[in-house]
Amino acid sequence: MMKLRQSVPKYFEEDIYYFNIGNHQQAYDFLGSHPRQEDSVEGVQFSVWAPNAHRVYVSGDFNDWQLTELYPQSGGVWSAFVPEARPGDHYKYGIDHGNGHIHYKIDPFAKRFEEPPSDASIVNELPDFQWQDNQWMKNRRKSNMYEEPLNIYEVHPTSWKQHEDGSYYDFDDLTKELIPYVKKMGYTHIEFMPIMDHPLDMSWGYQLTGYYAISARYGSMDQFMNFVNTAHQEGVGVMLDWVPGHYSRNDNALAYFDGTPTFEYSDQNRADNVQWGALNFDLGKNQVHSFLISNALYWLREFHIDGIRVDAVSNILYLDFDQGDWMPNKYGDNRNLEGIEFLKKLNTSVHNEFPQAIMMAEESTNFPKITHPVEEDGLGFNFKWNMGWMNDTLEFFEMDSLLRPDNLNLITFVFMYQYDEKFILPLSHDEVVHGKDSLLGKMPGDRYNQFANLRTLQGYMLAQPGKKLNFMGNELGQFLEWRFSEGLEWVDLEREFNTEYQRFIRAINQFALENKAMYELDHDPQGLQILDANNYNEAVLSFIRRSKTEEDFVIVVCNFTPVERTTYPMGVPYEGTYQVVLNSEDIEFGGTWEEPHPLLVSEEEGFNHQPYRVELTVPAMSVLYIKPYKIDTTATKGKETE
Repeated sequence: MMKLRQSVPKYFEEDIYYFNIGNHQQAYDFLGSHPRQEDSVEGVQFSVWAPNAHRVYVSGDFNDWQLTELYPQSGGVWSAFVPEARPGDHYKYGIDHGNGHIHYKIDPFAKRFEEPPSDASIVNELPDFQWQDNQWMKNRRKSNMYEEPLNIYEVHPTSWKQHEDGSYYDFDDLTKELIPYVKKMGYTHIEFMPIMDHPLDMSWGYQLTGYYAISARYGSMDQFMNFVNTAHQEGVGVMLDWVPGHYSRNDNALAYFDGTPTFEYSDQNRADNVQWGALNFDLGKNQVHSFLISNALYWLREFHIDGIRVDAVSNILYLDFDQGDWMPNKYGDNRNLEGIEFLKKLNTSVHNEFPQAIMMAEESTNFPKITHPVEEDGLGFNFKWNMGWMNDTLEFFEMDSLLRPDNLNLITFVFMYQYDEKFILPLSHDEVVHGKDSLLGKMPGDRYNQFANLRTLQGYMLAQPGKKLNFMGNELGQFLEWRFSEGLEWVDLEREFNTEYQRFIRAINQFALENKAMYELDHDPQGLQILDANNYNEAVLSFIRRSKTEEDFVIVVCNFTPVERTTYPMGVPYEGTYQVVLNSEDIEFGGTWEEPHPLLVSEEEGFNHQPYRVELTVPAMSVLYIKPYKIDTTATKGKETE
């Protein structure tokens, strides 16, 4: 057994102090493996938090996988300088429980791991990457995220595309192909499902082991930095899914790290996440705060990430969200008070350093004030995924169109709580797996009608107030549901309707980018004016999206049945002419409408509580976007509405 003298850098005591009180925000700089010099000798400083270990060792390439002892420091940290170790060496920590058994563990702060099923940590420091995204970062600091377009393309890195031999794309491949594709399709941001190290592909990355490392499946830190840098140069943002609530219970990783509850709760019922087969972080533990908040800031700080989507927030907020026994809090209810305070602290810490970082909550309940400021007793997120809207909308579109008039409230109910939170409308990966079918497969009717429904769904979604997210493949009209082990069905673009549908998605995305009315007042009631949300006979919904400029608005008409509506009356706010600028049933999008709509001329008679009206034909199963062509914004002053 190799033994070394105790040797730690001078700053360790202060770092350990802040780590243990839960206020270290860069813990990865002192914990983990760090190449350094001591007395002109090159080596690696190994440091790990294992407060209840009997002894701790490091074993790796540098000592022929024998045991080198680490020395106990204050606050449960063990550390040693190993002159024989070098960058690129594989290693594991050996935890001695005091019973003669050495339990081998990963390094929780390792920045690189072997590709599964191998699981050794690898000595690897952050690269000295030369960022060239200054203009993007400068613009980001000056922007108001709530008044800018946010249209997210959600991606699982290894199943977007694969090489012909079935091998995975890495971040170099994705830099060459994904970024230009996303830009061409009119999305503003890419959101990756978790790219951190995880042992099982089947978990899609949501059962993490190495929080500070990019999975070796996807490439290196350099490659990912280059991806983000290139995306920013091309005007595309990059976001990451992140899982601070639970983690993989694999025996070689964080689970019971020093032989006792370390990262997890001491209470077995609180530690066990039954439904996901995972372990829950003890979010009341100071050191866990330092570990997780440092990690969130690590991705934002070192990789220039634009935002983080926090997974499974409901699991953090509630004591009874999971299956099994639970104990009420001190007030006798089901709120996880420690989890709530952690989320407030997380968002406060992030926004103190990165005010323009986009923090998104994947949260499925009606917990109040998710996106309200912490100082107003909110959780401090910027956006919340609107899971209620998603469930209602998909239920509505999956039903036979004959039933839709009587169920229009599924679509219009969102207006009742539209501005309670700042919402993102998601059609995510969770909706196209586990036998739920692809978006196309959910749509009723023959293939033509399925695509007509799908265009109507996407056209309506883009016009509804709130930022947007679509999972990869949704824009292709993919026939099969998503399979994590295979690439998307790009071959479907050779089939009838798919290319036309993809063209439609590109057209509405570009339209939204070019028209402030579609995003500038997403979270302001002044940005939405409902014309008719009570048409339970025909299931036609109409509303106006507005920008801050009076004459800049878009009228949206959605026909949710396969019945054409002729001479359809619709209220308009100003005298003049109006033009249909986008029709989902145009032949170029796979529909049957070959001629453009004529200009719509206003009539003096009011309608829909508007001073004027027009009549138009609304194609069967369609969405129309209508803009003013030539209007008089002064003519309505003093005119009564109906």
